[in-house]
Amino acid sequence: MTRSGPLVVVGDVLLDIDITGRADRAGPGAAVPVVDFVSRRTRPGGAGLAALLAAAATPEVVLVGAFGGDAGAERLRRLLAGRVRVTELLLHGSTVRRQRVRTLGGSAPTHAPDGPATDRAAESSAPRARAPAAVARVLSGSGRAGTDPLPGSARAALRSAGAILVADHGRGVTAHPELRALLAQRARQVPIAWAPHPYGSTPVPGVALATPDRSYAAALVPGPFDSGIRARELVRRWESRSVAVTLGAHGAVFYRHGARAYFPIPVPRQLYVHGSPDAYGAGDMFAVTAATALHTGHGLAYAVRRAVESAAEFVWAGAVSGTPPVRDLQQHA
Repeated sequence: MTRSGPLVVVGDVLLDIDITGRADRAGPGAAVPVVDFVSRRTRPGGAGLAALLAAAATPEVVLVGAFGGDAGAERLRRLLAGRVRVTELLLHGSTVRRQRVRTLGGSAPTHAPDGPATDRAAESSAPRARAPAAVARVLSGSGRAGTDPLPGSARAALRSAGAILVADHGRGVTAHPELRALLAQRARQVPIAWAPHPYGSTPVPGVALATPDRSYAAALVPGPFDSGIRARELVRRWESRSVAVTLGAHGAVFYRHGARAYFPIPVPRQLYVHGSPDAYGAGDMFAVTAATALHTGHGLAYAVRRAVESAAEFVWAGAVSGTPPVRDLQQHA
């Protein structure tokens, strides 16, 4: 049964820009591609993307994020208008922009994610068509959320929430002391899914589910440990009810407080994509799906299992670019 109240997304709102071009030649005297411009697309990123993904599956979504007064912030407001309800915190500095340059020409990427040997063999033997590939990412903008008094609209949104997703992207929203105190209070009353970031703040105690990726979990718990042991340690350290360490193409490892063991949740074989597909935004989809499942009254294990499937489906469909990856005919054999 869906909990009363909206799904509230809290976090750093970024402006994502995809620049797509053809790269059929290299520059003279340098082994770098020359990208001839084809198209440019902008969209909300960070918590903004998470809110839009949530709105596709949830009737009422509220986004609590920091916005500035520059052209980038105005663009974000227009992109979000009519799709999610926005409650603004004050952003100090300019809107953070993440620009990704993708090419349509040249050879398709040949690097494949770690997987079963049979999968790698099939990948190497199958003919491949050319596919769009990211060749550069540029991050700009100085914006950070400060410690200004929390607006009454933000407090009201959090107090009315049926569930909360914290989408941290390391730009200060999750460090706001008043916001953290309110999140810690609400964690005792509604489920909170927290997607942490290496440059962000740690989850508040009582979070229902935290979703660090494998590299971040390894940085937090260094040593010769597997992801399941790291998940168990992070449950203890963060005082959370559960942790799911995401593993990209291999799904996730889930551990719940008090359980005798952790367990892996693999990507269903029919959704496994060979090669190097565009997975941009898959982590947001994972966290959104888990939060949505908790919002509709499902348990933690179900939420993580459904999140793995949903993130894989998202990549299968082309992720944020909407360009499905090239797939082998043998995949379903």
